[in-house]
Amino acid sequence: MSQSLSKLYVHLVFHIKDQSPTIREEDTPDLFAYLGSIIKDNQSIPIIINGTSDHLHIFFVLSKNVALASIVEEIKKHSSRWIKTRDAHYSLFAWQGGYGGFSVSSSLHDKTKKYIENQKEHHKTMTFRDEYLMFLKEYGVDYDERFLWTD
Repeated sequence: MSQSLSKLYVHLVFHIKDQSPTIREEDTPDLFAYLGSIIKDNQSIPIIINGTSDHLHIFFVLSKNVALASIVEEIKKHSSRWIKTRDAHYSLFAWQGGYGGFSVSSSLHDKTKKYIENQKEHHKTMTFRDEYLMFLKEYGVDYDERFLWTD
C-alpha cells in the first residue's frame, strides 16, 4: 500500500488523585475546550469530552501517528498545568497516574457519544468505581484491584 490509513475511536477515562481538589462545574466548559485543543495539537480529533467533578471521559479519533500513552501523557500534563493557573482552588490539582483506554467500533460511535453526554445523570446511580470496573470487565481487561485505586 502506498498510504497508511486508519480510523481508531478511543474512549479514554481517567480520575483525579484522591487528595486533589475536584473540578468545579463552572470550569468544565473551558477545561473541555482546552482538552480538545490538546487532542487536536496531537493530530487527533476530539468527538466529545464530559465528566464529573472527579473524572473525565474523552471520546476521540486517535491519529495513526500518535501512541495512546503519548497522547494521554500530553493531555494530563498540559491540562494539569493549565487548570492550576485558574485560581488557588486548583493549586494542588493532579490527575491519577493511570487511565483506561478502550477501543470503540464505528457501529458503537453514537451509543458511546450518548453515554458520555449523559455522565452527570448516569453518576446519580453509579459510582466511578463501579463504572470503571464495568468497563474493565466488558472489555476483558486483566487487572489487580489492589492497584486500581491508588494514586
